[in-house]
Amino acid sequence: MDVVLGGKKTNTVYSFLVDGMLVDTGPPRMEPDLIPFYEAHAIDFVVLTHSHEDHSGTAPWLQQNHGVPIYVHPKGVDICAQDSPYPKYRQMTWGKRKGFQTTPLESAIRSQNREWKVIYTPGHADDHVAFFDEENRTLFAGDLFVAPKPKVIMSSESIPQTMDSIRTLLAYDFESLFCCHAGYVENGKEMLKQKLDHLENLSQEVKHLHKEGLSVEEIRDNFYPKKYPIISVSGGEWDSLHIVSSILENEY
Repeated sequence: MDVVLGGKKTNTVYSFLVDGMLVDTGPPRMEPDLIPFYEAHAIDFVVLTHSHEDHSGTAPWLQQNHGVPIYVHPKGVDICAQDSPYPKYRQMTWGKRKGFQTTPLESAIRSQNREWKVIYTPGHADDHVAFFDEENRTLFAGDLFVAPKPKVIMSSESIPQTMDSIRTLLAYDFESLFCCHAGYVENGKEMLKQKLDHLENLSQEVKHLHKEGLSVEEIRDNFYPKKYPIISVSGGEWDSLHIVSSILENEY
């Protein structure tokens, strides 16, 4: 398949170029690495799975230097227009992203030879989408997969929404799954189902413990006793606690 992947180890991040369509642009820190790639390949337009800086970071350079259209879900338009609308630790990790102009995505978008269905998949971000080519059974899932058993999530994420979005994607007949942090996911549909099964089982167990009288913190410590460095580095924006609290958000 005509897919080119560009990734760099920090936390691994992928951008995908297929049929003239660039899916995500990597973080600002990757700009020096990606510019030669951009200069060597024809890019008709950019689609963003969501507005987070590790996915939109080099979009301003592409817009300024190549004038390519950049598309994002309507909820991401205002976010993309701002300079570095994210905390300092993320600016230090990924770099500072300049604001840029975007066009709102509609229900489908066409590259040179392919029709891509735009599927709204909130959970990781309110403006998150996936792109599906039915003819070639190809799915770009953004950050919806990443790993089958997440240990920490951001405070803005929702496990129930993520589960609903995974169910939405599993209804499509895809064969190839591409994740912006895991790259090409072998047996992608089965792996995505494994994540859903894990989250569904976890949700049942969390709700049961909550009904037994355990606090959110006690439930967190039961499932996630390890204190991951990202928790302190992010000042709590990333935490295992958010997994539990988001599952229970409609229980209070």
